Amino acid sequence: MGENLKLPYWFFGIALVLGATLLVSDPYVASVVNIVSIAALIAVSLRFVMLIGELNFATAAFVGIGAYTAGSAITILEWPFLVALVLGGIVAALVSIVFGYITLRTKGPYFLLIGFAFTEAVRIVYSKSMVLGGNSGMVGIFPPIAFDPWMPTFVMAVVALMIFGLYLLERSDFGKILTAIRDNEDVARTVGLNILFVKIACFAIASFAAGMAGSLHAVTNNVISPGDFSFLLAAFALAYVKVGGEDNIVGPLVGAVLLVVLGSYALGLGGHEHIFYGAAVILAVLLMPEGITGLLRRGRDRLMGKGKRHAA
Repeated sequence: MGENLKLPYWFFGIALVLGATLLVSDPYVASVVNIVSIAALIAVSLRFVMLIGELNFATAAFVGIGAYTAGSAITILEWPFLVALVLGGIVAALVSIVFGYITLRTKGPYFLLIGFAFTEAVRIVYSKSMVLGGNSGMVGIFPPIAFDPWMPTFVMAVVALMIFGLYLLERSDFGKILTAIRDNEDVARTVGLNILFVKIACFAIASFAAGMAGSLHAVTNNVISPGDFSFLLAAFALAYVKVGGEDNIVGPLVGAVLLVVLGSYALGLGGHEHIFYGAAVILAVLLMPEGITGLLRRGRDRLMGKGKRHAA
């Protein structure tokens, strides 16, 4: 019942951010809004796999698969825009099922390293494929002209829909099964659960979201290249999760907004950009182990505790 009471807040929040995007007219601000939205979806998809206790560095690969699929569908096959967008997510999910079936029998650092290797292997395939533009990448991935004035709103709407869907899944019985596997896989197996099947389903759902993020990245940037989808993409997504807080789905959203805006500001610092950005991430993780949302939650609990003591 308590979780159901949160739904009005979701609807209000989504309506608020969509309304705010309608007021965006500056091209630079619109691009930042798009980047924040896509980064948030990637971070949430990474966190979804963390529900089973695994760190998925292959997220970057599936973002790239979604981007190149959508880009190919639009520029080479000349398929409809919306079909190309969804196709990016579907292809990423299908590839993830095969990848997950092979790799999800491993755990922990082994799974992380396999994801890292897969990401780099896929990136090399892009760079060697002349059909996909090789190292120069793919250009001319434009949405229909009618979408241009509404692109930030459209991107935000798609991202909000995807994140809300992942939130509902996490709060469902399926989400409880995922956390049960994370807490004790052997106990979950004793009650008759097909652990590998559940892990693959979780992985495919997260990869569909990552593929959709890749599709949006392609159509908002209009140009993609292999370097866009290195392991650093997953590293940044992990930073968003850790800085914002991984205990709930709001954490990655907060982390993405803060760090992307911070990164946009740091672009003006020239050679000191990476030092500034990296120092901000390190300080946040050291000073706020549970992230920003954890810090806010502790502050709220203290205030409520003081209120109860005063009332007594």
